[in-house]
Parts: sequence; structure tokens; C-alpha cells
Amino acid sequence: MSVRELTSAPSLATLYPKALLRRGGGSTLPDTELVRPSVTVSSAHVAAYAEVCGFRYSDVLPATYPHMLVFGLQMALMTEPGFPFPLLGLVHVANSITARRPLSLGETFSTRVRAENLRPHEKGRQFDMVSELWVGTELVWSEVSTYLRRGGSAGSTGVRAALVPPTPTAVWTVPGDTGRRYADVSGDRNPIHLHPLTARLFGFPRAIAHGMWTKAHALASFEGRLPDAYTVDVRFKQPVLLPARAAFTAWPTDQGWAFELWNTRKPKPHLDGVVSAL
Repeated sequence: MSVRELTSAPSLATLYPKALLRRGGGSTLPDTELVRPSVTVSSAHVAAYAEVCGFRYSDVLPATYPHMLVFGLQMALMTEPGFPFPLLGLVHVANSITARRPLSLGETFSTRVRAENLRPHEKGRQFDMVSELWVGTELVWSEVSTYLRRGGSAGSTGVRAALVPPTPTAVWTVPGDTGRRYADVSGDRNPIHLHPLTARLFGFPRAIAHGMWTKAHALASFEGRLPDAYTVDVRFKQPVLLPARAAFTAWPTDQGWAFELWNTRKPKPHLDGVVSAL
């Protein structure tokens, strides 16, 4: 695998127009790892992220915050000429984050991003974007984001049982501007999140919340109850149409916690996940 070093963060303002024009090309994932050797964190940015996602502000980073540090590299890799799929139209179906220890505001990180594991899915093909944060020679945080490219179905899972929502432990009221507020913090300005008109261009009746916002907001519910090292796995299901009311449920397990988010009006799940101590 070739390694390409970037001395500054990719410009998301230029990558999204590029993504709108790309149709994809090639049949394999690029054999390239993008690296930024020195990344520091802004306390003001962490505070803004915490406010949007529901975390308490502290000098210890939320485990989902480093996604802000690697997202630009992910975008840069997925908009390169040889990337096999167009970025717009990819579906984020799962995300796994492992925090190997608490991360602090004052630390300097190196970030790495690569794409791997292209494989069949019942609705098309899927692949993983693997991202890492290092401090010197220590791997301190990693993320696997799984994306689906619809088309060319590889089979069916058959008849599925009717879904029964659990009794909620909390009900989220999600304002209509949540997508825009998270976009301002994250730089993720995919049109499906910003406005009903732009969302309709991609088949959604209203703007939808970012999957990583829903994951972060769920994780914020466990503040004060998390170990120093853990993995939080989430599967994204039905999108959260904005504005929304969503029913959140969590319960303890032998390894940590399990949780789900459901539509309050229909028996449709938005996500499910687990938090597991390392």
C-alpha cells in the first residue's frame, strides 16, 4: 500500500462540488493510505461539537469527536479519480469506533485513512473506510465506517419478522436545523442533510440527520458511565427525517451497554448499537 502525506487538512468546500460531478470509476478500491502527520485540536471546536451533539464540555474528547479529524481525509480518498463509487449516493450502514484510552485536548495526533474490504451486500456492494489516530507509535483511536453502494443485489435475506419497538427510556426532540448545525461543526455538507429541497433531489421527503450525529447523541447519554477504553458499534437503519421525535432505549449488558433509537410514530428503527469495554 502506498502512503501519501498531506501537510494540511483537505478543503471540504472544494471536495463537495467535486463529489457532485464525479460518477465513479474503476472496479477496485485504491491501494493508498492518506496521512496527516500532525493534527491538533481546537478547544473552541470541541466546545461547538459538544453543544451540537449533547456532550458536556471537558478537556477529554468524546470518543466520536476524532471523526471530525479524519472526515476530510475520508472525503479526499473517496473523491479521487480511481475511486470506484461516486460519493453522493453511498449509504453509511455501520460505524465502529474503538477508543483505546481517553484522548486530551492538548495532544498532537497523526491521522491515517484507507479504504479496504470491498465485498458483496444483499443490496449491492459494501466497503470499509478505516481511520486511525496515533500518538507517536501508540494507536489510540480507530474507526471503521462501512458504506453501501446500491445495485447488483447479491441475494435476499427472505421474509423478516414484524418489528416491535421497545419501551423508550428517553424521547429526543430533534430540531429541523440539526443537519445544518452539525454540518457547520463537521464540514459534512452533503445536501441530504441541509434543506428539504436539496434532500428531495436525492429521494428524501425532508432533510435527514447525519448518522454520526445520531451516534454521538446516543453516546452522550452514557457520559459518566463509560470505561476508559471501549468500542461503540452502531448499525444505521432508517434515516431520521427532520424535524423529528425519536425514542431512545438503553440497557446494561455483560460487556457494557446496548441501545436503540426508534421512530416514535412508526415501528421503524433508526439505529441500534452496543458499547463494549476493552
